[in-house]
Amino acid sequence: MTDVRPDAGPATVEQLDEHPYSVAFRSGDLVAVSGRLGVSEPGVLVEGGFEAECAQAFANLDEALRSAGAARGDVVKVVAYLTDIADRPRLNAAYESFFSGPRPARSCVGAAALPYGGCVEIEALARVRTPAGAPGAR
Repeated sequence: MTDVRPDAGPATVEQLDEHPYSVAFRSGDLVAVSGRLGVSEPGVLVEGGFEAECAQAFANLDEALRSAGAARGDVVKVVAYLTDIADRPRLNAAYESFFSGPRPARSCVGAAALPYGGCVEIEALARVRTPAGAPGAR
């Protein structure tokens, strides 16, 4: 099993206390990625509203997947949390741009609030076909 923390750089004691979970966790061929927000660094939400946050959240998802030896093509399930479910069409557009077909299964959940005042959070489950440590593993 591989426990990957945090999004940017080595974890400090304060970050581990604030976020006592793995950014990505690999067990065999499965990689679970914790919800990724539209932050450019820990706790700093990007400016520009939904589209900017969504683009950053997907970029952060990419980074978390890579850190655990996975890629967006390995993703089988995504859960997106939106503070305004009316943003679903804009999420769909970003989703179509991020994933090529066939796209992973997805759920979209309305949330009352997200950390740091974000409007979108994205988590994923991936299946990596090459075991960690095997020849050809990413």
